[in-house]
Amino acid sequence: MKTVIRKFLLAALMIIFLFADLSAQSRRDVEQTYVLEHPYHVDKITPPKGKKIKNVILMIGDGMSLMHIYSAWTANRGKLFLDNCQAVGLSKTYCTDKLITDSGAGGTAIATGQKTNYHSVGVDTEGRPLKSLIDLASAKGKSTGIAVTCRLWDATPADFCCHNKDRDAEAAIVTDYVNCKADYVFGGGANLFENREDGRDLFKELRANGFQTPRSWDELVAIKKGKVFAIPYPIDTPLPAERGDLLARASLKGIELLNQNNNGFFMMIEGSQLDDYGHFNDLNLLMQETHDFDRTIGEMYKWASQDGETLVVVTADHETGGLTLVDGDLQQGKIVCKFSTGGHSGVMVPVYAFGPGAEEFTGIYENTAIFDKIKKLLNL
Repeated sequence: MKTVIRKFLLAALMIIFLFADLSAQSRRDVEQTYVLEHPYHVDKITPPKGKKIKNVILMIGDGMSLMHIYSAWTANRGKLFLDNCQAVGLSKTYCTDKLITDSGAGGTAIATGQKTNYHSVGVDTEGRPLKSLIDLASAKGKSTGIAVTCRLWDATPADFCCHNKDRDAEAAIVTDYVNCKADYVFGGGANLFENREDGRDLFKELRANGFQTPRSWDELVAIKKGKVFAIPYPIDTPLPAERGDLLARASLKGIELLNQNNNGFFMMIEGSQLDDYGHFNDLNLLMQETHDFDRTIGEMYKWASQDGETLVVVTADHETGGLTLVDGDLQQGKIVCKFSTGGHSGVMVPVYAFGPGAEEFTGIYENTAIFDKIKKLLNL
């Protein structure tokens, strides 16, 4: 019965995406207007003055381009926490076999320093597993973590912990989390961790490997130390308006646990649903998710500013939706946008850096260079 329920939920998810795509087609190349009725306050955050880098927080806005950011900036009356960054660069996102990449290949390049084939996660062009920043940081004695708003079988989190030539092999992909070197994982996707067709209970296996597996936010908050694999949701986390500041809270909880390691930590945080709403050509939800990601960036900047030894890098794996800002009003927080595609586009994406080592991220470079720079700065 549980297997039937799981299949039903997954089928329902596919139907939702199908209808969302059909709805997106009706909105494509049509002007959409969005007004942020209640703009949020943005603090001036002073970067730390020291040069020592003990920790790195890598933040990925899935599908986030300069146009997403400038639209969100306009809607919030010309203010974003992201504006506190010290350095800006541009990343080239193409993969080995396609000019327009996906999150599998794009995220793998950032996570491992190697470009790979379209739809691959955590492997090279021959399908051989690659070591990610999670693996390298762990081998150096650092703690490691991931916090996302998507299902954990989605490409970006899988790029850092899993290995498969096909990102659609979802049931197989999540089995790799059992042996992942991450000490803290937060996201959705519980459906493929239990009641599986192969009979495996991945939560039980994770516990056997020393993880605590809280299934609710309250259970997670009560944990004060140790390894944690938290999946409170069957598929994705709720919509932005429903979940509130969940991503920021989950990220700060991860930092609370990871920072207990005197050797420091590496953490990847993803604003995952930007990509979904770009695919759906839904400007309203896209701006909600982008602003939520920006507020999470603000919390990370604040923490890094106080810590003094933490570098925060914010980037994207590709652009989604071909978003264009065609009109608006800065004082009213009004934007008028169009989408040109329901897929990804080929523009370069921005890279922002805050904290010690930020100056390393200026210029124009391959997406693999983000890995190289973090590896060098953390001496991995």
